[in-house]
Amino acid sequence: MPLKNRTTTGVLGGLLGLVGLSAIAGILVTATVTPALAVAGAAGSQALDLFEKLPSYLEIDAPMEPSRIYGTGEDGEPFEMASFFDQNRTPVTFDQVNPVVYDAILSSEDKDFYEHGGINVGATAKALIDNVRGTSTRGASTVSQQYVKNVLVQRCEQGVLPGAENYADDIEQCWLDATNATGVDGIERKLQEMRYAIQIEKDYSKNEILLGYLNIASFGGTVYGIEAAANYYFSTTAAKLTVAQAATLAGIVQNPNTYRIDREGGTSTDKDGNAVNSAEDGYSLTLKRRDYVLTRMLADGKITQEQFDKADASPITPELTQPAQGCAAAVSNAYFCQYVKTSVLSDPAFGDTVQERTKALYRDGLEIYTTLDMRVQGPSIEAMHSRVPSNFDSQYFGGAGVTVEPSTGRILAMTQNTAFRETESDDQAYTSLVFASDAAHGGSSGMPVGSAYKLFTLIDWLETGHSVNETLNGSNRTMPMTASCDGGYWDFNTNDVGNFGGGGGYTDSPMRFTRDSLNSGYFAMASELDLCDINKVADRMGVNLGNGGKTTDQNVPFDVLGSKYISPLDMAGAYATVANKGIHCEPRAIDRVVTQKGEELPLPDASCTQVIPQEVAATAAYALQGVMDSGGTGSAANPWDGTPLIGKTGSHNEYGTMMIESSTNAATAVYIGRWKGDASIWGQWYNGNPLQNIRYDVARDMQAAANALLGGEAFPPPDDNLTRRVLIDLPSVVGQSVADATSTLQAAGFGVNVGKPVDSDLPKDQVAEQNPGAGQVTSGTTVTLSPSNGKPKAADVPDVVGSKYSQAKQAIESAGFSVDEKNCSGGDEVIAQNPSGGSAKPDSKVTVICAGGD
Repeated sequence: MPLKNRTTTGVLGGLLGLVGLSAIAGILVTATVTPALAVAGAAGSQALDLFEKLPSYLEIDAPMEPSRIYGTGEDGEPFEMASFFDQNRTPVTFDQVNPVVYDAILSSEDKDFYEHGGINVGATAKALIDNVRGTSTRGASTVSQQYVKNVLVQRCEQGVLPGAENYADDIEQCWLDATNATGVDGIERKLQEMRYAIQIEKDYSKNEILLGYLNIASFGGTVYGIEAAANYYFSTTAAKLTVAQAATLAGIVQNPNTYRIDREGGTSTDKDGNAVNSAEDGYSLTLKRRDYVLTRMLADGKITQEQFDKADASPITPELTQPAQGCAAAVSNAYFCQYVKTSVLSDPAFGDTVQERTKALYRDGLEIYTTLDMRVQGPSIEAMHSRVPSNFDSQYFGGAGVTVEPSTGRILAMTQNTAFRETESDDQAYTSLVFASDAAHGGSSGMPVGSAYKLFTLIDWLETGHSVNETLNGSNRTMPMTASCDGGYWDFNTNDVGNFGGGGGYTDSPMRFTRDSLNSGYFAMASELDLCDINKVADRMGVNLGNGGKTTDQNVPFDVLGSKYISPLDMAGAYATVANKGIHCEPRAIDRVVTQKGEELPLPDASCTQVIPQEVAATAAYALQGVMDSGGTGSAANPWDGTPLIGKTGSHNEYGTMMIESSTNAATAVYIGRWKGDASIWGQWYNGNPLQNIRYDVARDMQAAANALLGGEAFPPPDDNLTRRVLIDLPSVVGQSVADATSTLQAAGFGVNVGKPVDSDLPKDQVAEQNPGAGQVTSGTTVTLSPSNGKPKAADVPDVVGSKYSQAKQAIESAGFSVDEKNCSGGDEVIAQNPSGGSAKPDSKVTVICAGGD
């Protein structure tokens, strides 16, 4: 609040002149000892009454401290990854401070500290008198009073939430209000400070007060506390400060922004515009103050003449160590750090509002223990950085990798090809975007996942009771596609999409379609499903669009091949769900959080939910293992270390590639491609490797590291019903036109092959034969049609040798032939015929010869 001018009437609520003020000083020194003090005079009584009405208890809140983020190191122990602070402070214990620091502070600030009860009566009375007269604004505060002042400043600053409209002004006002030493407000503040000082002297030991002051005090800028000051100004610790350094810091704390020694250009200018207290003038103001401290220490017998002479002769030579805060300090772990930071700022466990959560991160001294494990992260960083350049061609070529634990959702590794930088840069080697995550967690709007999205068609196929061993016509053709939730229907020609490598497809089962990642085969599966249901499966398995949308927001045939932009983390989580027997665990980056008091902050329990049936997950894993086996599209990413793996490849329009693989204990997703734009990466090379193949090597090394740490068990056996051979009815199309027969069979899910025309009694171009014939066959069977050429089909010639002629004649004519008899009559026996068998055209003559005749 603004300072009030001192008026001629009513200082301290109408106290009568300086006598009253002197009486207050006397009252204060004995207030804790003699509550019923008798004071002569009305002025003294009013002063005592005012003093007694001031608040008498000050609760010492924990000072602002940096929050620190930890990961697990290669030795299995926690290591500090990054810190966040408004005030750079590292609290220390009494024994962690060189005693010379205490001597420097007390000799220069409060030499009677261990004798007084919280206030220096004589100095305070004189300061009050001078302040009332307007001849001085000095405070004459004891260390106890200065501690109180800093506690009150901290309390005020804690009440100013980050992001407040007038944040900087409000923070400054906290200091101005606490240090106001003029007028009515200044005197009242001083009285309150004195009363609190007396109280804390009862509640805390002298050493606790002295240490509390050194831990909370400002040393300029964002540097708070003696340990941070020693680190920052002299690159040492409070325990190792020299006499000269201790005296310098004791001088700085008296007026931090005037005496700070981190500004080479000085802390102020003289009347001629020259820098004052700069490196050039040897930090003249601070040097003068330091020498005063040294003189007081010598006078008090705290240092010897030799120590004084050495320190006094030395120049002030700061060795600055800039306090690193924020995720940039985490270097190669910066993108995981950024994910953690955004998680804290969005999680209600850390506060109801963004401002409260920001305060928790930057002021509350939280110890945040994360899931990052360098035993996986380290090899992942190497795998990425050794193969993916930070800026390949200035066309947004990037790489991201993430590994999660299926049974918990814990993120073990998160790596990226670029270097972390908060500010925007024209050099694409630098960015703050987390490629592995979504926009809500500092990421981009997702990456094109390609055929990795086929997982959800496979799951829906199994959930609807289909078998992975059903036979389907997976050839390129026009197929019906339905999205019932949107009312959508398409006659979708898969030739418009094609297959990787340009093949036309084939008839086989989802087992082979999965192994080979056959586009037309998966479209054939989707044509028997509903696109809405496929996308609902993705939603159930924890997959969202990178921009925050739902996978069900739009449902089109191209979704089967992963046209949506999704974070690699969500895709890793989906495959982890299959590996975890259908249980999806939400990805999480924080294991536990410890407060300044050493208490664990309650966090939401890990969210793990059964989202697909166990038998479906087991059967899907059965099919997906084929991808990682020899001959599968993902076999190049298999570390071949004996760990059973499932997996899936993905590519999108020649500018994005993905490789996902998982054991029962770790799932890894890698994206390599454009993170903006659609320039092709096909046919381009880096370090002897085609860009589109880098994904295999990165994913292999990341998964190998996870396998080495966590291992992996065999996946459960597939469900018998979901691996059955499926038979369906094949209709007869004999007698239909080839066109009608083809339409009939394809509509029933069969493949059609038209063979050569054959002789038949049927009209030309009608189906004379089909193979296989009508009956029970496996689904998707290809049926060969033989059209009629319009020529009568040859008939079998009956064998009539040994028959009576009359019987033979009847048999031959019944077969469509005429009879040419030789020496035959009704009862004669036929001894020969020509032709003797086989087949012949209808109306042909069969000659029979009999043994005798009439």
